[in-house]
Amino acid sequence: MAHPSIDHPILRSKPFLTVVSLAKKEKKDIYLVGGFLRDAIVGYKKEPLDLDFTLMRGAIDFGRHVARELKAGFVVLDKEHGCSRVVVKIKEEVLTFDFVDFRGKDLEEDLLKRDFTVNTLAWRLPLADNALIDIYGAQRDLAKKVVNVVSDSSFDDDPLRILRAFSVGAIFDLKISPHTLALVKKKKESLRSVAGERLRDELFKIFNSQRSWHHIELLDKNDVLEVVIPQVAVMHNVKQGGYHHLDVWGHSLEALKKLDELLLSLKDDSDLSNYLNEELSTGRKRIQLLRLAAILHDIGKPKAFEVKAGKTMFHGHERIGRIISDSVSERLKLSSTEKFALDTIIFWHLRPGYLADNKILTKRAVHRYFRDTKSEAASVLLLSIADQRATRGPLATAASRKKHEKVSFSLLKQYFAMLKEEPFARLIGGMDLIKKLKLKPGPVFTKILDAVEEAQVEGRVKTKTQALKLAKEINEDQGR
Repeated sequence: MAHPSIDHPILRSKPFLTVVSLAKKEKKDIYLVGGFLRDAIVGYKKEPLDLDFTLMRGAIDFGRHVARELKAGFVVLDKEHGCSRVVVKIKEEVLTFDFVDFRGKDLEEDLLKRDFTVNTLAWRLPLADNALIDIYGAQRDLAKKVVNVVSDSSFDDDPLRILRAFSVGAIFDLKISPHTLALVKKKKESLRSVAGERLRDELFKIFNSQRSWHHIELLDKNDVLEVVIPQVAVMHNVKQGGYHHLDVWGHSLEALKKLDELLLSLKDDSDLSNYLNEELSTGRKRIQLLRLAAILHDIGKPKAFEVKAGKTMFHGHERIGRIISDSVSERLKLSSTEKFALDTIIFWHLRPGYLADNKILTKRAVHRYFRDTKSEAASVLLLSIADQRATRGPLATAASRKKHEKVSFSLLKQYFAMLKEEPFARLIGGMDLIKKLKLKPGPVFTKILDAVEEAQVEGRVKTKTQALKLAKEINEDQGR
């Protein structure tokens, strides 16, 4: 029988029961430890599911035996420290079992080397009448909703744990204990030595939280954020004009807060939910990148800052911001898809506001917006709404905000309607310009094709013949 607080289908599955059976057969004391037990107690569902097991020694051989029994994938993760992984596919789900040798003379010493108390639960197989092993107060701290280091050397063993304290807090809605925060401040500089991809993974866990702004604010208040993303440091104490009530960093954090609130209010929109939960890279979703974009959207303002005729201006900050964001992408080892998406969101974040300022929103203007923002059109609109809601200076008016939101929500609706329609097909392409008009490929092709496409959208051009005629006229005008 399973412990009353730990009841999970995986404990009755063939892969898990195979581990139990082999542990009995080989007379090994094997312990299920850490995250799975914590998650089961608090009711957190993690996908894909992974279970960690620890034993005195022989983890690699034992993992190999499990893989052989299950006809599953097997890999040695760390030969020196005795760590192996078994990967099993159950229907459409992937299940990972990690087997690790004790990192000490016994279980107690092994658990002492873990990061936080909430991750120190253990359960000896075969789970018959065994109670949970809780040496370091995991259940106590889960009940108190607090993140505590297991020992004062925790961050020395792995500096990434400094950032992980905040991601664990974000995932499980836990507060970081004063003692742990004191260690964070003392050891934070050691984070600079951590590989970018490891920093990214913990940061993106925070960006998966519905209250990501709160945890980013904590990172900032404890001087950790600028160690992880050094580029944000310049945004502090940069005052803005009359439309703003906060400095650049304060506004950026407020924009993230308003974005979190906006996304929560729209959580039942299935089209938007599918869009935001699309993976731009394995295990990382668009919604996480959008939240990163929220704190970076004005990162170009400090460099663009100038005062003209008594007015504070940041002309071209979106272009500068896009360049700076590339260095953030490199720091965090984002994929090329994520980098392009981040660039797009930052570069075009002002565009919805410009559209809302127009007395008449033309088909051409709308077409150009969707053409330029591409697959990040909805992301830009969401950020723009949040950006506007975070702008509450004396010059910002309710009427302006109302119009901005009306235009933005209308474009959001139009974007998702477009996704369900047949893809737009141009009447002519580059080969038509070469074969029909005998033109040589060059920069002019883009101008011609974009202009013809706009005419097609507006209904001024309806046939290929008309499109070629217009293309010819445009080319002749370019040559004058």
